Amino acid sequence: MRRQALHIADVTRTTYSRDVYEPSDDSFALVDALQQELVKVSLKSACQCLEIGSGSGYVSCSLALLLRHCNVSASCIATDISLHAVTATKATVAAHQVTEVDVIQADLVSPLFARLQQAVDILVFNPPYVPTPDEEVAKGGIAAAWAGGNCGRVVIDRVLPLVDKLLSRGGHFFMVTVPENKPEEILALLSKNGLRGSIMLTRRADEELLHILHVIKD
Repeated sequence: MRRQALHIADVTRTTYSRDVYEPSDDSFALVDALQQELVKVSLKSACQCLEIGSGSGYVSCSLALLLRHCNVSASCIATDISLHAVTATKATVAAHQVTEVDVIQADLVSPLFARLQQAVDILVFNPPYVPTPDEEVAKGGIAAAWAGGNCGRVVIDRVLPLVDKLLSRGGHFFMVTVPENKPEEILALLSKNGLRGSIMLTRRADEELLHILHVIKD
């Protein structure tokens, strides 16, 4: 009931499987952060959105629904390297009658980078953040949704150099982290490119302490 009242995706209409990460506490924290922030910030009448690693599609679908509720015309792109995840995201947005999301199989944003440079108004990333041996990152399957390598940063560190290049002026970047990822160090790295950010939400979830980063390009 609470989640429907907030104009976000319904978990019961979200597709996932043994090969696709089920919406969980990190997904919910990220969507809650989006809901809290999007009502505060000044949004363009038309927004280009991008989610890297869409998994079940719960976050992208929620973002599209939130923007629709804010009377913002949204064009959303959801990417995932997993074909299973791409199929799940398509099913999730279809189940919610969301037409604003295009779903593309891609390694991060590799085929879209030139097109999206300095064009993304809202960038969202729930990375594989769990610290693991580096070799687990490349195993594929469901492990790709959580295995983050050393400090949980192997995939995160591939995305960080892209953030400034992708964001439009005034664009927003939201990302899930845990303390092992060294979120303050991540914010310091992004600040070197003129981006300002903070930990906007902290939430305890079982054995994890989730930190949602919010970064803005002025």
